[in-house]
Amino acid sequence: MTLDAVLTSLADQRRGHRAVMSTSADRAARVLREQVVEGLLRSGTRLPEERLAQAIGVSRNTLREALSQLVAERILVREPNRGVVVTTPDADDVSDVYRVRRLIEPAALLTAETPDDAQVARLRSAVDEGTAAAARGEWAGVASANQHFHRAVVALAGSARLDAQMELLLAEMRLFFHQMDQPADFHQPYLAENATITDLVEAGHRPEAAQRLDDYLAAAERQLVTAFGGTPRQIGHTWLTPVITAR
Repeated sequence: MTLDAVLTSLADQRRGHRAVMSTSADRAARVLREQVVEGLLRSGTRLPEERLAQAIGVSRNTLREALSQLVAERILVREPNRGVVVTTPDADDVSDVYRVRRLIEPAALLTAETPDDAQVARLRSAVDEGTAAAARGEWAGVASANQHFHRAVVALAGSARLDAQMELLLAEMRLFFHQMDQPADFHQPYLAENATITDLVEAGHRPEAAQRLDDYLAAAERQLVTAFGGTPRQIGHTWLTPVITAR
C-alpha cells in the first residue's frame, strides 16, 4: 500500500468514527504503530508531518510527540534531510527481538491460567484468518494473521504491560518480514505450526505448545538473520526445557 493510500485510509477511518481524535500523542502513536504492525508502512517510508497530522486528526505538535515516541521505540528514525522515516532493521535487531520473544511468548502459554473459550477462540480465529489468506495467495494477509496469532498468545498472560510490550515487538517483526523475498516459503510452515500450537492449547497440552513455540521462534530467528546477511547465533535450550521436564 502506498503512503497516499495509507493517509486516505486513516482519514476515512477518522471520519467514520464521526469524531476527531483527541490531542493524545499516545493515541496518535498507537495509530501509526498499527500501520507498521499491519504492514502498511514499510522500512524507508518518509512520514510527512502536515499530511499525516491532518489524516489522523491531531495537531502537528501532538504528532511530533507521537513521532518522538516511536523513534524511542526504534520503529521510526530521524534522518538528515529526510525527516522521520520508518526504520530499516538489521540482523542484530532480529536477534534481539527474538531473544525477547522467546522469553515472553512460551511463558505466556506455559504459566498463564487455563485459557477461557474467548482466548482460545482468538488463537483459532488468527489461524483461520491465515489459512484463508494463504488459500487466496495473499501472503501479506498471512503475515497479518501471524501477527494476530502472536498477539493472542501473549494476551493469554492477562497482563496489560506484556500486551503493550508485544505491540512494540509486533511492529519490529513486521519490518523483518518484508525482508523475505519468498513470503510463501517463509510463512507457510509457520501457519501450520500456529494451527498445531492452537490444537495443543485447546487440548490442554500447554507445556507441549510452549516447547513447540520456543522451537519455532528459534527457527524463525535463524531464517531471518540469514536473510539480513547476518550469522545466526548459537541458540541453545532456554529456561523452558527444565521447567517442562519437571512438569
